[in-house]
Amino acid sequence: MAALAPAQAAGEAANGAGSGLQVPRFVSLKSDRVNVRGGPTKDHDVTWVFTRSGLPVEITAEFENWRRIRDGEGAEGWVYHSLLSGRRTAMVVPKTKDDLVPLCSQPEQTCATLAKLQAGVLASVKRCTGSWCRIAGEGFDGWIVQERLWGVYPNEKVD
Repeated sequence: MAALAPAQAAGEAANGAGSGLQVPRFVSLKSDRVNVRGGPTKDHDVTWVFTRSGLPVEITAEFENWRRIRDGEGAEGWVYHSLLSGRRTAMVVPKTKDDLVPLCSQPEQTCATLAKLQAGVLASVKRCTGSWCRIAGEGFDGWIVQERLWGVYPNEKVD
């Protein structure tokens, strides 16, 4: 029931004016240019513009064809649904900004390290077990501890 509260607070009618999909949920940006608005209509001002497709964002509410999203830094705004993709992506989030996160050959703590990834590295999410995710990006493919990603929930399983 708590997941419905943001959508209802945004003014969504109880008759299902949104997509009917779970809220909150992670999606990614479909376009290299996505206007983020202060409210769920084109009459609202553009508050900022994303300029990188594939970034993960969290849908926190729906109103008709509009989605309220939150980015990895916590900023929120409204985007038109067609600018979002169901393709799952994630960004690497180390414990501290300068840490490097190991990319493993297997989903095990004692694994062969394939690479060490910096904060902000963007990857496609291939699969998550609830504690590890297999990710792939430009020049890498391997497993990372799930809690080191923004774009998947703790304990979430992705097939």
